[in-house]
Amino acid sequence: MQKIALNVSGVIFLVVAILHVWRFAMNIPVTFGQTSISLTLSVFGALAAFLLALWMFVVANAKQPSSGQS
Repeated sequence: MQKIALNVSGVIFLVVAILHVWRFAMNIPVTFGQTSISLTLSVFGALAAFLLALWMFVVANAKQPSSGQS
């Protein structure tokens, strides 16, 4: 069950990373009230989300130590 949750989290983080890259590539402005969010923030957001996705996939596919008793 934990492996499924980690893979789902990885997919969500990967989608977020792709959306950040898309926003940067298409030069889409984002404004909250009077505050404009820089496109540079999307670069860092994409990098962080991609690294989190990678981490989730690596942990999900890591070999679990056997708890075999001799």
